[in-house]
Amino acid sequence: MTEEKSKERKYNVVGDLSGIGPAIAEKLRSKGFSTIESIAIATIRELMSAGISEKQANNMINEARNSISLTFLRADELLKMRKNIARLTTGSEAIDELLGGGLETQTITEFYGAFGTGKSQMCHQLCVNIQLPINEGGLEASALYIDTENTFRPERIVKMAEHLKLDPNKVVQNIIYAEAFNSDHQMLLLEKADVKIKENNVRLIIVDSLTGHFRSEYLGRENLAERQQKLNKHMHRLIRLAQAFNAVAVVTNQVMSKPDAFFGDRVQAVGGHIVGHTSHTRIFLRKASGGRVRIRRLVSSPYLPEGERVFKITENGIEDITEKE
Repeated sequence: MTEEKSKERKYNVVGDLSGIGPAIAEKLRSKGFSTIESIAIATIRELMSAGISEKQANNMINEARNSISLTFLRADELLKMRKNIARLTTGSEAIDELLGGGLETQTITEFYGAFGTGKSQMCHQLCVNIQLPINEGGLEASALYIDTENTFRPERIVKMAEHLKLDPNKVVQNIIYAEAFNSDHQMLLLEKADVKIKENNVRLIIVDSLTGHFRSEYLGRENLAERQQKLNKHMHRLIRLAQAFNAVAVVTNQVMSKPDAFFGDRVQAVGGHIVGHTSHTRIFLRKASGGRVRIRRLVSSPYLPEGERVFKITENGIEDITEKE
């Protein structure tokens, strides 16, 4: 087979790659590598954990990457490719405007704030919005929801779907749900998510919340390094999935107080620099008077300026504040 034809070859399952027999394919699947995309975004060390040699792992990754065209690009070519990036509406025109049109695919958006500021409500709304037609701000796709704090409520989804005149039965069928019982289970769910994502046309991946289990299990400064390493691996797995499947990735995050802060924000997101650097867009939610929730600040974005917007949460979901209010 010529090099040109080899690059054109397409693979459907891991077993299609050269030199991969049933035994090795089964070992890879047991480690969470069930699709060509998962192989293409893996590291050599990760594949070697399945009992294969460094050379074989390198060949597999290269073959998979050639198959899905992960190559060097000129900036003008990248600009053309970025036209494939889609945006998902939040349900609020004000927030969408702040975000340049909505939440981007192939990136991680982090919502952080204190208890009761609407982080999980936003996640519920996004699970419904992802199923809207493209001309209404959706992506006509499904959602994957990893719940670490037992906050997901399908009844809430039904209410939001009815308000948007969607069939509630179909909407709940298009949400793939998993509850994570500890940090290792949380990581495992994401590591094995590629098959579910591919089979169910998932274009929204939610982890609510990202740091809850890690924060409760890794106590004390002596465990901080291990916690941060695991968080780093977890978030990089998430961004790889978002890029491989052109999906929107959303995480919610808790906050902690800064007792030494006399000016500015008195709270900061948990997870330190690891979470801060990996999240492409960070949004701080704060409760305001009258049951409203305010985006106190678009904290970080690769290209958008900081800004503030107001929205409300009603029984219908995320809505804009009217002039009369």
